[in-house]
Amino acid sequence: MLFRSAFGFHTPFDAQVDFLRNKLRLPTERWDDITKSAHDRAFIVAGAAKADLLQDLHDAVTKAAEQGTGVAQFTRDFRSIVAKHGWTGWTGEGTKAGEAWRARVIYQTNMATSYAAGRYKQLTEPATLAELPYWRYIHSDAVMHPRPWHLAWHGLTLPHDHQFWQTNMPPNGWGCQCRITAVTAREGQASAKAGLGEPPVGWNAIDPRTGTQVGIDKGWDYQPGANVGTPWHKLINEKLINLAAPIGAKMWEELAPLLQDERLKAWQSLFDATRESMLGTGTAATVHTIEATVVDALAVRGITLDNSAVWMRDTELLHALRDSKSARGANLPDEVWRNLPELLRQAKPYLDTLDHALVYEIDLGERAGKVVIRVNYNEKGRFDGVRARIVSNFVQTGGLVQRQNLQADMRYQRLE
Repeated sequence: MLFRSAFGFHTPFDAQVDFLRNKLRLPTERWDDITKSAHDRAFIVAGAAKADLLQDLHDAVTKAAEQGTGVAQFTRDFRSIVAKHGWTGWTGEGTKAGEAWRARVIYQTNMATSYAAGRYKQLTEPATLAELPYWRYIHSDAVMHPRPWHLAWHGLTLPHDHQFWQTNMPPNGWGCQCRITAVTAREGQASAKAGLGEPPVGWNAIDPRTGTQVGIDKGWDYQPGANVGTPWHKLINEKLINLAAPIGAKMWEELAPLLQDERLKAWQSLFDATRESMLGTGTAATVHTIEATVVDALAVRGITLDNSAVWMRDTELLHALRDSKSARGANLPDEVWRNLPELLRQAKPYLDTLDHALVYEIDLGERAGKVVIRVNYNEKGRFDGVRARIVSNFVQTGGLVQRQNLQADMRYQRLE
């Protein structure tokens, strides 16, 4: 069991390396395309959108952690990767100093957060918590320009489950070298007697410049490593609605083999709960990502998608389950709705030229399933547990049709 360890990027350990290795590579346009705890599951480099480029950058960062190499070696690797892929348009490009700065930011950010996440895993093991239930904030003497709040937190010793650690777990900003160490209950009590058992007054005030708590850079107010169990599909849902449709569609093509099962299970959980209760709460789940070819085909026809995600809310599902068309046998069977994400992957897309909606034809043998998706709609609902209003694409309805009628109707244009 590891109780205390020296801080440093040149002392790798398995928990740190595993944290980096298990991240999902996500294309991104800006550094804040994903925020806070989402970084526990995702590897991003601002402006890096191509899968092979991201893979090489991810491999270089992981190698640095595995082998304990420093920033100088990573900078050399970074230069080789940039040259290999002809990557342009990134911040820092054009000068040697800018290139070195960008490489250093990528290196330090990933090393610091992975170190913190690895330590979190070690220090939250039940046996360790039983012996060392308090955590102490340590400010690094090596920092040339200390942050006042970080200095104020030096020596602060609190129970591991104190609210302070949920937002103030170091690193707390770009280039922050602060860390925590675990101590016994007796040491924690001694620190309290010395006046270090409560955070300074005002520690949780919000800085209006950053929107985060004082002393913490924007996007760093989270606990690295605490959310490694978050399902990938939740992270991807957030990412899809923040990416331009062509980029999001390409991203899903790369990740679908890893994430399709998670998406299907999440949707089936919502379907089963709705079928059992026959109540709608506005809860939504993703059921599809519009294909890159369909995104392009719609753009050619003057329809630019805001993003490529397709959601279905339990309110629309409930309407489908209660659909009056069931009396004449035109409703989709339960098994179609329950397996909708898988069936949409295999379906044929059409454009409804009158309503400017997407229509997917699902092969059901003698008849076809017709699923209608409203595009670029502003809808409110509960998305991954959070009530919000978003602009995206939503399944509106569905039913059984004669395949030849759908294919022969000039209203519907096949999207290749």
